[in-house]
Amino acid sequence: MSYKILLADDELHIRRAAEFKLKREFEVACAEDGQEAWEMILEDRPDVLVTDLQMPRMNGIELIQQIRGNEATADLPVILLTAKGFELARDEVFNTLKVFQLVSKPFSPRELCKLVQMAIEEHANRQAAFATAEG
Repeated sequence: MSYKILLADDELHIRRAAEFKLKREFEVACAEDGQEAWEMILEDRPDVLVTDLQMPRMNGIELIQQIRGNEATADLPVILLTAKGFELARDEVFNTLKVFQLVSKPFSPRELCKLVQMAIEEHANRQAAFATAEG
């Protein structure tokens, strides 16, 4: 099974570098801003979202809030990219927004691939545990 990854970042060089590495292992779609990413999520739900924090039209936090507020997308694993030195309240990021991982730019595309794979595996494990608890 080929997993679908949505990469949302307004910086072309970031999208290209990450997409180049990710597409070796996953099916990758790209969005230039949060609004475009949200529309793509609703149209063709990805398995993992990798999103920048600072983007036009809808920033990464607003995008994640939209995702968490929609029953169909609430459990989507999210990896949040931030500019180096940008401070975020870790409690909000991990507990409230339920972000899988916070990654500072510049980042290693190889490490990003590993994080995406880990997010997929953790999500699958949670779904299996939920199914077992339900059954």
